[in-house]
Amino acid sequence: MDEILKTPHLLTTSHGKMPALEQKLLEQQSAIEAWFRNQFRQTPPPFYASVDLRNAEFKIAPVDTNLFPAGFNNLNPLFLPLAIQAVQATIEQLMPGCLKILLIPENHTRNPFYFENISILQELITKAGFMIRIGSLLPELTTPKTISLANGKELLLEPVARINNRLMAGDFNPCLILLNHDLSEGIPKILQNLDQIIAPPINMGWSTRSKTQHFEHYAKVSEEFANFLAIDPWLISPLFTHAEPVDFMNRQDESNLVEKTQTLLEKVQLKYQEYQIEKKPFVTIKADTGTYGIGVMMLDDSATLKNLSRKARKEMSVTKGGKKLDRVIMQEGIYTNETWGEQNSSAEPVVYMIGKYVVGGFYRIHPNRGNNQNLNSPGMKFIPLAFARPCNSPDYELPARDCPNRFYAYGVIARLALVAAAREMIHD
Repeated sequence: MDEILKTPHLLTTSHGKMPALEQKLLEQQSAIEAWFRNQFRQTPPPFYASVDLRNAEFKIAPVDTNLFPAGFNNLNPLFLPLAIQAVQATIEQLMPGCLKILLIPENHTRNPFYFENISILQELITKAGFMIRIGSLLPELTTPKTISLANGKELLLEPVARINNRLMAGDFNPCLILLNHDLSEGIPKILQNLDQIIAPPINMGWSTRSKTQHFEHYAKVSEEFANFLAIDPWLISPLFTHAEPVDFMNRQDESNLVEKTQTLLEKVQLKYQEYQIEKKPFVTIKADTGTYGIGVMMLDDSATLKNLSRKARKEMSVTKGGKKLDRVIMQEGIYTNETWGEQNSSAEPVVYMIGKYVVGGFYRIHPNRGNNQNLNSPGMKFIPLAFARPCNSPDYELPARDCPNRFYAYGVIARLALVAAAREMIHD
């Protein structure tokens, strides 16, 4: 299966000399793949994940890892067969003999394209040879509901019921419960102590998981990998710290937040000086839990925190679902050196994985944001990554120097985040 599931080859508009880090990763590809095989033997990966990356040329690092990815509809459809094979391999490893899967989506979403993501997941699992139904946790849903999608397709959403310690959709008795619901508002009782396997595990939802914990694991993984390759771990990992409790509206512990932000900026400045990088360091402050780009700010001066407008404080006071923001992660800001289209819109890659396999990704672009700003905000667009055939295809052999795979580095960094998430599932 590993031989079949080759990492896609990115057809990029980037030209010129390949950055040293990307070149190093390509040169060590065989050794790197052996390293990953060993890691995933020790700690099996989550069912799926997406990783937001930033490529500043001098470093490539993850800025977020989502274990309930909701953008499968944004992947390049030409490479969906790769995802189907990954589904087959991952489910067989997770639960040999599994035939029936119940997929649980988010309860409420204002994103009209979210259910297209669910539709693609349903298609992948069906074509992989499994029976699948879509079950909703909405208490008001008492009969099946047909949802019309923007692409003209329809999706059947069914109510679920708990019978003893099994979750059912009508008479459909699944072997496996697949969550595409990030549990930001807590773990519903209906999901607790089930006899069925739930993937990803419910303790990896945002009501219990934190970004700080993830990046603590990632820091250790990246250090091990960097030692293996004899590189500086900073080249693949963001510096970070965290603060709690915080209350942006009441300015609680503001001095602690300012002090930690300033210290982090100074640490980044030292690394910039070491590598002769003539850019101004900046920091990303964001909610320590949750997704959707809510509760995020970027700044290059810690004094900014003392002079936030009421509007800015209000925006930083809540996370997804209106949950109060009471702790934050402060993360080294990473410039994005990538742009898209005639407008040169700032772009960042998002890499998707099923099990241990990289199955594609997309660029998140924003025409009105700069290379040191948050692109996960209203006005963003998604562009599927365009792929060429792998350089090592039998009918497409070119020397690596003539056909550099610019996507391989992204797949490496994303899988490092996946190893970190795998360790989270065991230890946290």
